[in-house]
Amino acid sequence: MAIDYRLTIGGATLIDDVAARAFPEPAERPAGTASLASADLSERYGFAVSLYTDRNGYLEAEADDGMWEWEPAEFVSMMFRVEKTVAGNRAVIPMLIAVRRLLDSGPEDVALDLNGSWLLLTRIAGTLTRYKQAAWWARYPSADRIIHAG
Repeated sequence: MAIDYRLTIGGATLIDDVAARAFPEPAERPAGTASLASADLSERYGFAVSLYTDRNGYLEAEADDGMWEWEPAEFVSMMFRVEKTVAGNRAVIPMLIAVRRLLDSGPEDVALDLNGSWLLLTRIAGTLTRYKQAAWWARYPSADRIIHAG
């Protein structure tokens, strides 16, 4: 069994661009086709990462005040798969660093969810919002230095 973190990046962004922005080191960069790429970074970061592009998306996740929905017309999905045997900080911190790089290097709307059920982060129309402060973010004190939202 594993834990999946999914970062959805709205818009017609190319997988190669997303991969290069999130993983600037070429040896770490997910590789594949124009619609699907992956990299096993388990040894280095504790997760495997895969990306795919799609259209007419639908995301639903539990936010702090009920269910949140988003229907991006075009998007890239970046999945971070963490095996349950991996210590939390070992995978979470490098994953959040990759997310931060994407946030810093582009204006796209994004959503980060945990196992498709908990919404952890959104940036919609430039406004960054974190969810599940006590239930998730508080478990990773270093995360606040990486991604801080008001």
